[in-house]
Amino acid sequence: MKKRISIITTAICILGTSTMFAQKIKGSDTVLPLSQKEAEVFMKTNKSSKIIVTGGGSGVGIAALMDGTTDIAMSSRKMKMDEKMKMQDGGRPFKEVIIANDALSVIVNPNNKVSQLTREQLEGIYTGKIKNWKEVGGDDMVIVVYSRESSSGTYEFFKEHVMNKKNYGSNVLNMPATGAIVQSVSQTKGAIGYVGLAYMEKTVKALKVSYNKGKTFVEPSMATAKDKSYPIVRPLFYYYPNKVEKTVKPFVDFVLSAEGQKIVETEGYVPLK
Repeated sequence: MKKRISIITTAICILGTSTMFAQKIKGSDTVLPLSQKEAEVFMKTNKSSKIIVTGGGSGVGIAALMDGTTDIAMSSRKMKMDEKMKMQDGGRPFKEVIIANDALSVIVNPNNKVSQLTREQLEGIYTGKIKNWKEVGGDDMVIVVYSRESSSGTYEFFKEHVMNKKNYGSNVLNMPATGAIVQSVSQTKGAIGYVGLAYMEKTVKALKVSYNKGKTFVEPSMATAKDKSYPIVRPLFYYYPNKVEKTVKPFVDFVLSAEGQKIVETEGYVPLK
């Protein structure tokens, strides 16, 4: 599904008609549109439910979980060990639920003649070692590198799984939301960025990626994500404290149900089965 690139980290509120206490879901910008749609559909058949969904990034959601200001944290990365320890030390045992998968797509401007890159080339671009497109088979043009900001789970995942845990280069431009990356890449001929599959637009071009040093290149799609031939597929998570399980479980179960997983695929994410 096409995502409006106007989706930003400001709160997106989905309100029911009930006077019940609202469930709060906060975190990942990647998961935000999916949770919004799931909550919208859930509340149509659960009139007494009220769910408020806000973005801000995976780190923001997990921080809210730790300080007790959200019921569910959305995350596009696994919770870190120090975050888990803080939850445990605070007497807040929690559950981790994988709700969908995502193909993290590397995007460039459609006018860029480069159509594929190896993992090593992506590492070179994002660490700042490769600065011009001519170094990877493109035109003589400076590479304008876009990334999510450090509170983003996508930022963390890309660093660990694509950059081989190397640090981002000083030339990298950090953006506050995924939609902002799509917009910037669409308007800048020399740009490169990364976004979840659900955020793909016709205004940008997805690159084929190789994780076997250029032997095979695979483009991100629903099919290649499902069969795991695309190398950058990641799980998307919900985290919630055990003490609110009774309140949030009906919604979480709905997301995991056949109907909920159909919404996952319709919205451009990768269902679990």
